[in-house]
Amino acid sequence: MARTVKGGSDARRERWKGHREARRAEFVEATIRAVAKHGPDVGMDEIATEAGVSKPVLYRHFADKSDLYLAVGRRGTDMLMDRLGPAIEKDGPIRDRIRGIVDAYLCVIEENPNLYRFVVRGSFTDRPVEQDVVHEDKALIAATLARILGDYLRAFDMDSGGAEPWAHALVGMVQNAGDWWLDRQSMSRQSLSEYLATIIWHAIDGLLRSADITVDPDQPLPGSLFHADPPLRLITSEEA
Repeated sequence: MARTVKGGSDARRERWKGHREARRAEFVEATIRAVAKHGPDVGMDEIATEAGVSKPVLYRHFADKSDLYLAVGRRGTDMLMDRLGPAIEKDGPIRDRIRGIVDAYLCVIEENPNLYRFVVRGSFTDRPVEQDVVHEDKALIAATLARILGDYLRAFDMDSGGAEPWAHALVGMVQNAGDWWLDRQSMSRQSLSEYLATIIWHAIDGLLRSADITVDPDQPLPGSLFHADPPLRLITSEEA
């Protein structure tokens, strides 16, 4: 009787799993290229052509269009967080840091306007998706900002109870302004970043002044108010 070598079977299974994951990643990148070429209303035929395969081959790796949409959305999240993470951790005066964070977000949507619209609209999918990629991104960024704002306020012995709703308000403001700007393009990205950073700084400044605290926004903050040990990372809403 022939014997089955379990180790060999497991190794083949792992190799096949790795191959499928690699192919899915290739098709996600092909979808992003197709979206950039054809716009957010891209079709599966155009995606398959960009990937150099037939539609049936695509569907071997994704359950349906919604599965592909979620995979693309998660890749978009990675692209956004790769830009936002360093901006959030960067040293310097508070107003410069605020401007840098806002500009990092706007830079991503400026460089990938069709991908942004593809993910935000979600009209590509053929059924309601189980996860809301846009909501997840907003919650992730807001949770991280809430932690930063909370630490900042506590450093001045102030009540940090409002940090979470303020963070969500800031995220919503920047996203809505970004949506408007992406459609209108009536000013430069740098100008919009400056306007939004000014609004955000004056909100923080007003809060500090209500407690008789004055901070020069163009000078580095004393100590390490915005530093985390270990270094800051983007956190999930459950960790906030």
